[in-house]
Amino acid sequence: MMYRSQRVSIGAIVVGAFLWLLPTGADGQSLVAHPRELTFDELSFEPPAAGTHRHELSNGVVMYVVPDHALPLVTVSVLVRTGSYLDPAAKPGIAVLTGSQMRAGGTRNLSPTEYDEEAAFLAAEIASGIGDTSGRASVNTLTKDLDASLDLLFEMLRYPRFDQARLDLAKSQTLQQMERRNDSTQSIEFREWHRLLRGDDHFTTLSLTRAGLEAITRDDLIAFHNEYYHPGNFIFAISGDIVPDTIVEKLEAKMSDWPAQAAVSTPVPSPNHQLEPGLYIVDKPDVNQGRVAIGHLGTTRDNPDRYALMVMNDILGGGGFTARLLTRIRSDEGLAYSAYSSFGLGTYYPGVFRVSYQSRSETVARAASIVLDEIERIRASVVSEAELRTSKASFVETFSRNFSNAGSTAGLFATDEFTGRDSSYLETYRDRISEVTGDDVLRVAREYLDPDNLVMLVVGNRETIESGDPDTPGFTLGDLGYTEVVEIPLPDVFTMEYPSVF
Repeated sequence: MMYRSQRVSIGAIVVGAFLWLLPTGADGQSLVAHPRELTFDELSFEPPAAGTHRHELSNGVVMYVVPDHALPLVTVSVLVRTGSYLDPAAKPGIAVLTGSQMRAGGTRNLSPTEYDEEAAFLAAEIASGIGDTSGRASVNTLTKDLDASLDLLFEMLRYPRFDQARLDLAKSQTLQQMERRNDSTQSIEFREWHRLLRGDDHFTTLSLTRAGLEAITRDDLIAFHNEYYHPGNFIFAISGDIVPDTIVEKLEAKMSDWPAQAAVSTPVPSPNHQLEPGLYIVDKPDVNQGRVAIGHLGTTRDNPDRYALMVMNDILGGGGFTARLLTRIRSDEGLAYSAYSSFGLGTYYPGVFRVSYQSRSETVARAASIVLDEIERIRASVVSEAELRTSKASFVETFSRNFSNAGSTAGLFATDEFTGRDSSYLETYRDRISEVTGDDVLRVAREYLDPDNLVMLVVGNRETIESGDPDTPGFTLGDLGYTEVVEIPLPDVFTMEYPSVF
């Protein structure tokens, strides 16, 4: 009997606690008739100011420090002013190999195996790499091991060994990756899309060949590292269980005898390519789905219309399940699992407007016709108030995610410093989004979306795609308004030479 009464008491407590946690309605009552009647406090968030976390060392190196003492962990990241755009013209691929082999190839005092063992002993995650327009290196470690982990990080940054055996292994693995260049429709689409939008001569579209890879030597990596890895090219982002003054003091000591040369002044080159609108196809008879990309050039992030463009794209295809493209192509027609759009706001040169989806070969053309219809529709009339409200709210209410943790906050500030973005962008972001009107969306859609100059790239089984879906006649590539289909042949995977010029 006593056991039963205890059960009743515990149940009552649980029910009472559940009722207490329920959101209150507008009238202050605990229960509401329908979830639509629930009310919530307005989201209030003020972003941290970059200046409060910015520190400048005596050698001019900038660092952003965002403390977070919840866990005994520290992350030290460094952005490096380098990138593949600085590859010697005759030897593309040096930057990428330099970035990876700095970590994999050991250091002056430690062999690759010894370096790996030291990092493992400290349970420190150490990474290094170089992308198109920047390099990165980082260490994540326990607070108690920070000094030893910093020793490893700076040993790698300053004195990489570039072990020949590790370099040979990396080149062998790269050759194996080359062999699979034409296997995946995704990788084919990525490669050919960038060639269509950027041309063959831009650094983002240059492909490493077997001869080029074999020509890269250890001395090339050493020379590239010596040219770009010095404090004058560094910006640090530091977060975690650290006191700002302490880490400033540690980094001052680490670079006290390392001269800070002038930062890289070579600008990132813009593409010099005249886009040729049209329908292009890469024939892959061995697949039963087609990958499609449709678009043209976008604009830069300093464009005053960027906020209206962000909202316009979000409504068109960037907003997930609330976006028009996904609603029609997936939810209404069941033609693709995913369909989305992006409107690129480039940092150094114009980005790219792109719609992308993957569909059964038979329904590729039908889905493409919907994309073209939706591009025309958003240019034809003002979007609904519901769409506008939902889109703007998604941007405003998710803004705080940029500062979801100390690491992302420090990284955001460091990246803005690296690329030179005005700090007022973050301060005014939500207000500028909120000011976007339906007329603004219509205006930028008409000005920046150009249906007459679209590039459409299709990768898949050409015969089946061109035949269309027999169950829904009238939807073939020939019905999309293009006068011809230009076939892009697959290149030789090692020489990247194409059988014919298109």
